[in-house]
Amino acid sequence: MKFTKKIGFGLVLFACCFFQSKAQDVSIKLGKGEIGLNQYYTVTIQVENDRLKQYSEFPSIDGFIKRGTSSSTTTNYVNGRMSSTQSLTQNYQATEQGNFRLNPFSMTINGTVVKSEGQGITVGESVQAQSRSRSSDPLSDFFGRSSEPAEFVDIEADAFAALSVDKNEVYVGEGFTATLAFYVAESNRAEMRFYDLSNQITEIVKKVKPSNCWEENFSIDQIVGDPVTINGRSYTRYKIYQTAYFPLTVQDIEFPSVGLKMIKYKVAKNPSFFGRNRQEDYETFYSKAKSVKVEELPPHPLRDVVAVGNYQLDEELSVDNLETGQSFNYDFNIMGDGNISAIEAPSPPENDTFDFYAPDVKQNVTRSSGRVRGTKGFNFYGIPNEPGEYDLGKYFSWIFFNPTEDRYDTLRSELKLMVTGDSRKNLSIASNDLGDFYDRIGSADNSLRPLSGNGWFTILVNILVVTILGFTAYLLFKKTA
Repeated sequence: MKFTKKIGFGLVLFACCFFQSKAQDVSIKLGKGEIGLNQYYTVTIQVENDRLKQYSEFPSIDGFIKRGTSSSTTTNYVNGRMSSTQSLTQNYQATEQGNFRLNPFSMTINGTVVKSEGQGITVGESVQAQSRSRSSDPLSDFFGRSSEPAEFVDIEADAFAALSVDKNEVYVGEGFTATLAFYVAESNRAEMRFYDLSNQITEIVKKVKPSNCWEENFSIDQIVGDPVTINGRSYTRYKIYQTAYFPLTVQDIEFPSVGLKMIKYKVAKNPSFFGRNRQEDYETFYSKAKSVKVEELPPHPLRDVVAVGNYQLDEELSVDNLETGQSFNYDFNIMGDGNISAIEAPSPPENDTFDFYAPDVKQNVTRSSGRVRGTKGFNFYGIPNEPGEYDLGKYFSWIFFNPTEDRYDTLRSELKLMVTGDSRKNLSIASNDLGDFYDRIGSADNSLRPLSGNGWFTILVNILVVTILGFTAYLLFKKTA
């Protein structure tokens, strides 16, 4: 009788705890306090009956290294009512055996601050998986079926992996966005979570990345589900990899089928109250192959060098009225959608009216919402040489191809510059006039001449010749004598 009362009290206490946890919208769950060196310690954040929209950074633990995250979504139907739980788990790997401490911390989950008291963690020797026996459990015959091996059944997943593109046909240089995502239907009953996602993505990218494209990666750091509707059905989409590609050559882009391996749980055929009711298994979901046709730009003298995109001009002059010889700065900023990194500076034509110097370049690229946008600015330094009113559109223009309107377009300056003062042409001529001395160089004799006058030189030569002849005659006379 007393034993029955204790069991009833335990069931009531368990039910109270269970329903209290159900009422909680967001929570943090810590892993086991004792693990082997080859096991992960985990911190899990959980959201009930809602999507995991945003969360702050997981805590760091001294003596542990973060080893990626995994997420799971569980949907249950009880008495015709659906409940769902979405969780995200951060894995930690110990660097050595010993005693460690996860200090108290807090995280912001879907805008709610959730606190955790932390936990002591003991890391022992590496362990091997062991099957757990329930023979010592005095309640096993009451709540479980210890005498029979558990039988698990597979539940078909209402989910799929897909690689999608926002454009099926593009021009050379025109960008398109490719997205690899995992879709889980609202009616899905199979429990799944991601498996070794970082390594899988690395291998998938090697297979799908085209060799003839410039890439702008959207760098997905957090796998968060968002609701989408496909053919009238509701799904939760988990974006795994997203990037923008810009073809550099006229060669179609071919994306092969790729597989995404997921952890999928089988459920017990005869579930028990406290027994093991699920078994970890794996299933690989394959995307369909995809292709994007690449076309050459329409004929144009500059079609091999022009940028492709939808661009606008933002320009600014440091001063619009100045004198000859004074300097000014001119900003030619190209902004819009496209391959910002490939934009080249406008090149003003050579002229005697202005001296323009190579520009300073600034670039800002934003990757969000499946689009690559940004600004590339060119700051020119110039000096006017002649007075007058000048339309800068004659000096600064930039040609590009607009794929939206399917035509070439030109961004041209609309600013004017007023220059007063004297012409600097005469100053330039004077600086190049080197005087009468240099004017005579062209007509001067370039033969060698003695430093002294010609008369003295002749006398010295004659004396030397006479001396040599006299000495020679003396030697001959002496020899005959």
